[in-house]
Amino acid sequence: MLHITDVAYLEEYRLWLAFDNGVSGQVDLGGELWGEMFAPLLDRAAFAEVALDRELGTIAWKNGADLAPEYLLERLQREEVAA
Repeated sequence: MLHITDVAYLEEYRLWLAFDNGVSGQVDLGGELWGEMFAPLLDRAAFAEVALDRELGTIAWKNGADLAPEYLLERLQREEVAA
């Protein structure tokens, strides 16, 4: 099972993530912030309060929003290919 081991807020809607499989890099989640759980994170101050949820092995925010590590790794890999 894949887990996130570290997270850092960078700027705007970009995060640096490290995974337990040794992969790390940046993801831009600006296009993902819609719907009841994620729209409040369009407030950059709220987005910047991202935290590592060690119990779930992923990232989460104070409002209860979280994203699956597998999805985040896929995003990271797609962004690296596009760069």
